[in-house]
Amino acid sequence: MFNILQSPIPVAEWVTTATDWLTNTFSGLFSVLQKSGQWVMELMTNSLLFIPPLVMIAILTVVAYVISKRKIGLTSFTLLGLLFIYNQGLWSELMSTVTLVIISSLVSIIIGVPLGVLMAKSDKAQSIITPILDFMQTMPGFVYLIPAVAFFGIGMVPGVFASVIFALPPTVRMTNLGIRQVPTELVEASDSFGSTGKQKLFKLELPLAKSTILAGINQTIMLALSMVVIASMIGAPGLGQGVLSAVQRSQVGSGFVNGLALVILAIIMDRFTQYLNPKERRATSDTASKKKKILTRLLALVVIFAIGGATLSSFVGKKNQEVTLAYVEWDTEIASTTVVSEVLKDMGYDVKMTPLDSAIMWEAVANGEADGMVAAWLPGTHGSQYDKFKDKLDDLGPNLDGGARLGLVVPSYMDVNSIDELTTEGNQQVVGIEPGAGVVAAAEETMAEYANLSDWNLMSSSNGAMTTELAKAIKNKEEIVITGWSPHWMFSRYDLKYLEDPKGTMGGDESIKTMVRKGLEKDSPEVYQVLDNFNWELADIESVMLAIEKGEKPVEAARHWIDNHQELVESWKKA
Repeated sequence: MFNILQSPIPVAEWVTTATDWLTNTFSGLFSVLQKSGQWVMELMTNSLLFIPPLVMIAILTVVAYVISKRKIGLTSFTLLGLLFIYNQGLWSELMSTVTLVIISSLVSIIIGVPLGVLMAKSDKAQSIITPILDFMQTMPGFVYLIPAVAFFGIGMVPGVFASVIFALPPTVRMTNLGIRQVPTELVEASDSFGSTGKQKLFKLELPLAKSTILAGINQTIMLALSMVVIASMIGAPGLGQGVLSAVQRSQVGSGFVNGLALVILAIIMDRFTQYLNPKERRATSDTASKKKKILTRLLALVVIFAIGGATLSSFVGKKNQEVTLAYVEWDTEIASTTVVSEVLKDMGYDVKMTPLDSAIMWEAVANGEADGMVAAWLPGTHGSQYDKFKDKLDDLGPNLDGGARLGLVVPSYMDVNSIDELTTEGNQQVVGIEPGAGVVAAAEETMAEYANLSDWNLMSSSNGAMTTELAKAIKNKEEIVITGWSPHWMFSRYDLKYLEDPKGTMGGDESIKTMVRKGLEKDSPEVYQVLDNFNWELADIESVMLAIEKGEKPVEAARHWIDNHQELVESWKKA
């Protein structure tokens, strides 16, 4: 009996098998949903962006003034908050976020209200659906990214999928609660007058439960907004990408600005939905009715104008060929991908840089959702991903040949030179980056192989958090051991050294390679040529990285490097 209890139930294998079966069986359906959903969301985002930002801000300020019954608080907050976002250059990201939240909320409402009605009408349905809702609400939002990517790839569609699962329960629960709270006397009176089930639902129960249902919808919108940062991990555009990038690179100022923009959006959406559900209504007021009609017509005209303009511009305007480059939020890949992106832009291409987790980056290129990447660390760091996807990729060779390496790194002032010499330095812990990164996996293997590290701890964090800890330690002349790799700007800024690795568990020298999707050479021979020819030296990439670390924006640092290396850049473009 004890042995049976000690044998793990293969739940992980069952879930993986089920996900693989769904992905393979309904791949056609998922592809249609992904393409149609992407088209709808791009149209919505382009429609919002077609309206000049200041015009949109003025419209929303008027709307805030009308729905708040001329209250200055919400009106001024809407005006100043949106002007701040526009001033910070985040308007495009804001519109992408609005699209993600609105579509997620609409899908949640379309599914949630009927489910809530079903629960209210059937105790059996309630007993079945309630634990499912409990599961959906308590499961960490990150978990939903796994099936989302498997079903829909990367981008906004899987972000909506994950957001709907997380945000759906409040609408279902509050719809159920609102209908069940309708007074029994009124329901019986409706039955006595011979009302049909449909009449009773739409003319009695739903109107009386409206306030409760709208409260649930308000919470659904807020939960959808809270998924923005998580969804950005699988390529969903918007303010979430700025927050995630700032966290991974420890950029306090940038993170605060992007986070504040999300707070402003959340407050505006929360107050707007609350004012649509006032406690006291004056339905008989002619003035209120006229205001509502005017507001409805104004919004209808704006929507028609925006969609019409965006659609017309998509047909009439000259559209450059799109190129999608995937990358991970590492300093090396930000530098290299931005440089390649700017070169392609100079050639007339519309380049989209999509930050992703390393495993998802490989999958995106292999599945053709991204055209390529210049971020393949081989043979060690990304070895497992390469073995999994190599048959679906074109390997264009190294863009940085032999200049990369992994290892445990310490400040030069520490009196230790080899991993096997470590004893109690740095509080017996190694400060690492994100769990699952190749250098972290190598560090785990290293700590298992070296007996002197048996009681050490590996503290996973992020690239930004790790470099922040390093900076603090060096400033105070403290001991610290980190997971390091070259190229990295920290070797240009600080006096650091790699610890010798007698057992070779951290791997040897690595190259950073370029990988592209199958068929890119035929579809975009010029792009393929640039990516195939792209090659530079360790000093080149470290100079761009250091410029970014010192405060230059990635695009500015890339442009400066390109301007100073025109001969090399031109060689990338030659057949």
